Amino acid sequence: MARKIYSEEFRIEAVKQVTKNGYSVTDTAERLGIHPTSLSGWIKRLESPEAITKHQMQDSSNAEIKKLQKELKRVTEERDILKKAAVYFASHTN
Repeated sequence: MARKIYSEEFRIEAVKQVTKNGYSVTDTAERLGIHPTSLSGWIKRLESPEAITKHQMQDSSNAEIKKLQKELKRVTEERDILKKAAVYFASHTN
């Protein structure tokens, strides 16, 4: 039988089921169709201080990216309005 490879996102969500929602390792593993030993290993690896710090950094980076994208959209819209206004006033000054 071939060994299944799970994405990092899947692993993180599986670990959250146990650590944040309080489900048991066995029940969660059975529900997700994975071996309980695999899930236990993921918990140990992902709940280490280094993994927590890395995950928090990713979350803050994603939040910063979303904030910057929103700001870029606003500034782009303002620029487009100013361009239209400049064209309008340039054509009506003569």
